[in-house]
Amino acid sequence: MARKLLATGKTHNTNGRSGGARSSDGHLDIRLPEPHPAAEQLFGAAWSACYMGAIQLAAAQRKVKLPADMAVDAEIDLNQADGAFFLRARLNVSVPGVEREQAQALIEAAHTICPYSKAVHGNIDLTTTLV
Repeated sequence: MARKLLATGKTHNTNGRSGGARSSDGHLDIRLPEPHPAAEQLFGAAWSACYMGAIQLAAAQRKVKLPADMAVDAEIDLNQADGAFFLRARLNVSVPGVEREQAQALIEAAHTICPYSKAVHGNIDLTTTLV
């Protein structure tokens, strides 16, 4: 199978009270003073953006027109049990104007397309809800 690089995200992170993250292209420039749940927030933003793109691709494959106001709300929990850290996630998906059964099929198909969903599959507790 031939592989083709589509994109590379480069960031530089610094630690401490004046810590932060900056992307090499300057589009991301955020302060991350400790302690702060920024990693969970950034992961949720990145995953939900990718996941929305996957929903769009699944819809295009099925010739389904999506509304402009489709949205994904991501909630990423950092947990600890028995001295180990783990993540739990909830993706709440809104696809107004698309018949519920069809929207449900799209959000399920999107998990087989989205690289973030594939990466976490079986590794974190995930609940995806059509709202």
